[in-house]
Formats: sequence, C-alpha cells, structure tokens
Amino acid sequence: MRFYTKDECEQWLRGVGRVKPDSIPQTHRAHVHYPTPASRILYLAQWVAGSLMYRQPALMWITEWGIWDENWHLYYKLRQSYGDVRLLHESPGHLFLGHESEDLASFLQVAILNGWGGYILTQADYVNAFFSHDEYIDFFAELDENLAGIRKEFGTVEHQTAREV
Repeated sequence: MRFYTKDECEQWLRGVGRVKPDSIPQTHRAHVHYPTPASRILYLAQWVAGSLMYRQPALMWITEWGIWDENWHLYYKLRQSYGDVRLLHESPGHLFLGHESEDLASFLQVAILNGWGGYILTQADYVNAFFSHDEYIDFFAELDENLAGIRKEFGTVEHQTAREV
C-alpha cells in the first residue's frame, strides 16, 4: 500500500488513461444509500473492496473531509501502522495493490464512518465509485451490465447515465 499526494493521484489517473468517473458523459450509474444501522458499513466496505478490484490496484482518493465529526485518532493510527505519518490533506490518496482488498475495506470503512467523501478508482475499470459525506455511494460503469451485481446486492435509487444526473 502506498499513500499519494493529490498530484500523484492525478498522475496515477493519467497513467491508466482515465479521469474521475463522474466527469464522463454517458457513464452508467447506480446510486446506493449507506445501510443502517451503521454496523452494516463494514459489510458495504468489504463488498466494495472484494468486488471492484479484480485483484488489481485501486486508488481510494479522499476529496471531502472536515464536514462532520471525525475520529482522527483512529484514522492516523491506522495510517501509521503502514509507516506513513503525513496528514490527510498532504496525501489524500491511498493506493491498494491487488492483494490488499482487506486493507481497502478497512480504510473505506473508516472514511465512511468519518463522514468523508472520495473516489474508489480501480485499475480494472469495470466499476468505479464515489462515496459521499451525504451518506451514499455512486457506482459508475461504461457498461450498464457491470452494475448488475450492485443492483442485486443493494438495490439502487436510480439507474441513469451520469449526464442525466
């Protein structure tokens, strides 16, 4: 696992020939509200990490923080356990290698519980996601059928392209 600055996140995206998924017209989307009770967030985080990576790298890029009460102590202790002591605003990117899906699940769970927002950008590029401080996650895919597993697992509020949002 590696931690990336904002510039390194942008460089990683360029390196895989991509942009953030919510900026692509005609991208299909599935909108899912966070589950209640909050104890179900662990299941959501584990499902996302286990289902989107395809044993390839994924970048979790935190873009929203400081909105709700946050457990900074928990986050920084988790981050420090990977040998990184920088602050979130200094390096908001978290690159997980293909075999680190459990690590992604842990960081995603903490991010969601802290009320943060950001992206899960997968190298596989079948499905990517944006999770919001407003307690939802949007899944994006070029092909609508790539969202079928998400719709089956969680149901969705709407099924539309990003342009229609």
